[in-house]
Amino acid sequence: MVSSYPLPEGFSEFDVFSLGSCLLVEGLLGFLLNAVTVVSFLKVREVRTPSNFLVFSLALADMGICMNATVAAFSSFLRYWPYGSEGCQTHGFHGFVTALSSIHFIAAIAWDRYHQYCTRTKLQWNSAITLAAFIWLFSAFWSAMPLLGWGEYDYEPLRTCCTLDYSKGDRNYVSYLIPMSTFNMAIQVFVVMSSYQAIAEKFKKTGNPKFNTSIPLKIMLFCWGPYGILAFYAAVKDANLVSPKLRMIAPILAKTSPTFNVFLYALGNENYRGGIWQFLTGEKINVPQIENKSK
Repeated sequence: MVSSYPLPEGFSEFDVFSLGSCLLVEGLLGFLLNAVTVVSFLKVREVRTPSNFLVFSLALADMGICMNATVAAFSSFLRYWPYGSEGCQTHGFHGFVTALSSIHFIAAIAWDRYHQYCTRTKLQWNSAITLAAFIWLFSAFWSAMPLLGWGEYDYEPLRTCCTLDYSKGDRNYVSYLIPMSTFNMAIQVFVVMSSYQAIAEKFKKTGNPKFNTSIPLKIMLFCWGPYGILAFYAAVKDANLVSPKLRMIAPILAKTSPTFNVFLYALGNENYRGGIWQFLTGEKINVPQIENKSK
């Protein structure tokens, strides 16, 4: 059955199998780790704080990315996209809305950590819920635009998954790319960078660093930077000049983000880590809470 479908242009049998295997591992591992994060929040009362709600929301978005990757992996093993044009549009929208939401929640957590450590103010439930709702709606708005004709979803070079079509590089694409990337990536990178720089200065003054403040931005750029570079390259040059294998590096790296995020924001959070441990073992760990003012 598989042999009846030709290989995507520029890929060997080994390439397709290797990329499909990478997507499968990323999808299943990331989904499992984020599912534990989500269930721990729901099951362990001590974990259910407004700040941890942002981590919980990030995990939900990342589970969506992992589901998207698993569908792409299945298609890669088939060597073709079996869900038709409408399925491609759905897959592209789903992948985009979860990816944008994930990036927004990373910035929201950085903003919350800035207030936690620098202004000593505590996030309240109404603010956390409002922020999360805004992020999902804002991401859905930008993800829906290609369905309405501003931008377009089409196949990745492997032709077994779908995303924003950067291959044309026409005026429609560029007019969508610039505002979308400004409001959904550039601002978020600035928030993450400035927040952790301020936290680093605070840690330097107190001489008591709680975590490595340089890692979140580095991981964010490692996972999403190649997609950004490829997208803007396509706005000024013909993206088809880049080899299909090289273009597939961007989605492969992007889909490592859910796994990294678990270690950075759930397991890297003392309170959340204790809650996950309690959920998995039943053993309660008392974690001291930071005295903060309300905001």
